[in-house]
Amino acid sequence: MSGELIYGIHAIDAALAHDPTNVLELYLESDSHNARLKELSERARDAGVKPHARDKAALDKMTGGARHQGAVARYRTPPPRNENELTALVEKAGAQALLLVLDGVTDPHNLGACLRSAEAAGITAVIVPKDKAAGITPTVRKASAGAADRIAFFAVTNLARTLKSLKQQGVWLAGLAGDAPQDFYSLDLKGPLAIVLGGEGEGMRRLTRESCDYLAHIPMRGSVESLNVSVATGVALFEALRQRGAKA
Repeated sequence: MSGELIYGIHAIDAALAHDPTNVLELYLESDSHNARLKELSERARDAGVKPHARDKAALDKMTGGARHQGAVARYRTPPPRNENELTALVEKAGAQALLLVLDGVTDPHNLGACLRSAEAAGITAVIVPKDKAAGITPTVRKASAGAADRIAFFAVTNLARTLKSLKQQGVWLAGLAGDAPQDFYSLDLKGPLAIVLGGEGEGMRRLTRESCDYLAHIPMRGSVESLNVSVATGVALFEALRQRGAKA
């Protein structure tokens, strides 16, 4: 059967909750007494997906030894979102538009953690370049704790062009750069905004950096040179929420 494998309780639970028609097969560990697996089995049946029992060795073989928590599914990945949909989402969000742009994050665990923070912050969309960057993979889904299936994710062909289009829609671009003189906390993060971060090691590419309206750094007291991109994402997004007076 076609489709990619996803694994982990959170990732599969999110797929069942938000996209059950694309969950093609579900395999649960047969000799496990994990109550969460029993709950997942019940949710799958409610969603019209029949779970199949497999022993741990079989699941280990399916996932290549990855930590699957006793749950593996075969999932039909939805087609990529059209960039025209991004324009519509930003227009609908208006002054509340808050986007995350990740320029070249290649580590799937980092991308998953960024998506988890982004979903928790209730952002409008996450934008990444199609090339030389991680996309939505089983590892990303697991690292995101299911957020990858609940967030508007766009992999765009030309990031610089997309950023230009966002600016034409009235979105301000605030980039994080360790060498920027301005303090990130001094920025006005209210109104339509995209927070832009670069990838591991190299940071933002030149055209991305030049597209930003503001460049700022997150102040640190220790001796490390920079924060992990997923940590910086969380800091930046929730500072934006704080300034906007966001409430749960």
